Amino acid sequence: MKYETILLNIDPPIAYLFLNRPEVHNAFNAIMIRELSQALEEIKQRSEIRVLILSGKGKSFCAGADLNWMREIINYSFEENLRESRQLAELIYQLDQMPLPTIARINGATIGGGNGFQAACDLAIACDEAIFSLSEVKIGLVPAVISPYVIRRIGESRARQYFLTGERIIASKAEEIGLVHQCVPTAKLDEAVSEAVNLLLTSGPTAIARAKDLIHKVSKMSIEEAKEYTARIIAELRISPEGQEGMSAFLEKRKPRWVQEAELIWEKLKNINKSL
Repeated sequence: MKYETILLNIDPPIAYLFLNRPEVHNAFNAIMIRELSQALEEIKQRSEIRVLILSGKGKSFCAGADLNWMREIINYSFEENLRESRQLAELIYQLDQMPLPTIARINGATIGGGNGFQAACDLAIACDEAIFSLSEVKIGLVPAVISPYVIRRIGESRARQYFLTGERIIASKAEEIGLVHQCVPTAKLDEAVSEAVNLLLTSGPTAIARAKDLIHKVSKMSIEEAKEYTARIIAELRISPEGQEGMSAFLEKRKPRWVQEAELIWEKLKNINKSL
């Protein structure tokens, strides 16, 4: 598909999804929300894609909501605002629930709602020049739709601090509080992303999908519920084709099939910046 506000490059086994409005620091509007949802569905349907990298074109990752869009919604009724908010909430949930692993390549400023996109990804790797802010309170709003994902990352104590103050967060501090997983020099960003991709590709693809599902479900279960559920999961995976291949490879002291495939594309991963 041809998109207006995003760019989707598919180079199996990797999909590169860019917020592509650099002239406004990749601020999102209704069009971008719709297009991102369409792109995620396209990626989900492509079985040859093993990893999704989400990033921004230009100097920023995402500056939050677009100002021109905000000029429109300031005159919306409650029902119209609710409809727009639900669309954003559904998009971030869609990203969070992707069965394949997702990496946020944070190349610059990430403000307000932009943190919802990166917090819904499995891994977040930021350059050391990136700045973060949950600044909604400064304009009389709150980071409502993104709050489940951000609070999950930084915890209630830090959420109290940053949701209420709206203060800026430098990249090293973002790593310290758990808002991102890794902070690296800007010149090393693509190398760090490439290394993360390689780690993911050397893991069983079905196992990764089941691990993500495990995290989502077990975190909401009681110990009693989790006991039977987790026993069934491991029993199922042990007799699955992937589980059989992985255990056989381990016992036979060889590399499983997916590791062999990952090694074949490692040279391409080393040059990941050419796609970015």
